[in-house]
Amino acid sequence: MATDRSTQAAPGPAYAFWQMVPLAALFVVFLDTATDFFPDDPLVGVVTPTRLALLVGLLAVAVPVRGRPRTRLRDFRTRLDAPIALLLGAAVVTTFLGGHPTAPLRGLLTVIACYYLVVGLRRTQPESWRAVGLLALVGVAAAGTFAFSQVTNEIPTGFCRTGLLTDVSCDSGGAGVLIRATGTFANPNLLAAFLVLLLPFVLLAAVSVDERTARTVIVLVGVLGYGALLTTFSRAGYVAGAAGLLVLGGAYWLAPRLADRAQRRITAALGFLALGGAAAAIWAVSRAGNSLGVRGQAWNAALDIALNNPLGVGLGRSGAVISATAPGERVFVHAHNMWLNWLVETGPLGLLAIVAVTVITWSSAARAARTKSAIGTVGLAALTGFFMVGMMDHPANLDRIDMLFWCVLAVVMAEAPAGWRRRRSGASPIPVPTQLKRPRHGPQRVGASAQPSGGVAAPDPSSRPFSERPV
Repeated sequence: MATDRSTQAAPGPAYAFWQMVPLAALFVVFLDTATDFFPDDPLVGVVTPTRLALLVGLLAVAVPVRGRPRTRLRDFRTRLDAPIALLLGAAVVTTFLGGHPTAPLRGLLTVIACYYLVVGLRRTQPESWRAVGLLALVGVAAAGTFAFSQVTNEIPTGFCRTGLLTDVSCDSGGAGVLIRATGTFANPNLLAAFLVLLLPFVLLAAVSVDERTARTVIVLVGVLGYGALLTTFSRAGYVAGAAGLLVLGGAYWLAPRLADRAQRRITAALGFLALGGAAAAIWAVSRAGNSLGVRGQAWNAALDIALNNPLGVGLGRSGAVISATAPGERVFVHAHNMWLNWLVETGPLGLLAIVAVTVITWSSAARAARTKSAIGTVGLAALTGFFMVGMMDHPANLDRIDMLFWCVLAVVMAEAPAGWRRRRSGASPIPVPTQLKRPRHGPQRVGASAQPSGGVAAPDPSSRPFSERPV
């Protein structure tokens, strides 16, 4: 007979250690995405330090420990399981039928392992949301301070723009030449994508503390991060960062002050119009550059390649194939569009899978945000900004950004039920931490081990409405 999760034995001596191991693995992942701290060379075979940390973390979540509820397979299940399986299938087909190198496929398996590690950690340790916020704070501080040091010390990065956001040679000199910060990344656009994806989670760190001075320090780190985003002079980064702030501001300050749904819809429409106007203004002042023309060449070549290669050209090969197809001698690294890049590399099946991932995660975050969930709101802000960047670029082509992207997906999807039936039965589609309401029907089991059916963790303060934050 299966042991009930709420009647486990008292914690044994190994309990604290095995609770800490997956958090340590997640620390390794966040530190590496922010700073590229750990070497990419394998320790043995194909096992790199990051992969070893992920493997140990997954084992720590799954291994039975006295005093902790037994981890079940359903604790790892999410609504993205089918799209992930389809994405893996498309990647395997194009890799082996095309005779391409398997290293990119191992990279995809690595980020998916990170996804399930975060899901398992969030489901088995509900309070781990605090660690996610603090790790995001560390990542923003590391990348942001390095970016500011490049600007203040006038360290050449090889990337420059004028005050009108037009690309210019750094050797041209002149008072109007501005150094674009790259931080801990190879180019400014990657730093911008990293900050857009991670900055909203600084608010999660602020929610995790009750003391005013500590929260002030966290807010200052967030201001530092947004300032570092400005030093990238990335047009897409500016628009995406504004979109994230629009989501956060609407959830925290504006939504509680709007009386009805019609007012909220009008305000949202005005906000998106303002965002579109800002994007148009940035494009207008930078039209002297040739960035849109270059992207047009990449997109046209990518569509031609996709029509002629229904199984894809192989993971990581889109840049080389597009460079050989597009007119001129320009070298491309990717298709400058996340979804188009998956179409080129894995064919229609891969495109279908990544579109499903996009729609499911964004809609799940939006549903959670409507309940004023802290995790839902920051996840929606992060994904909205990152998907906007993905329309004109493909920062997830870099392993570190790709790893962080899947971590964010996991944080969002760990809060949603694995199946879709709850919505038809009348239950909330996002049963995870909602608003800390008392149960309406009968008593509720108390304790960290209490967990509703479906493998979803019991409510925790991570979804506390912003209107009920402690002051």
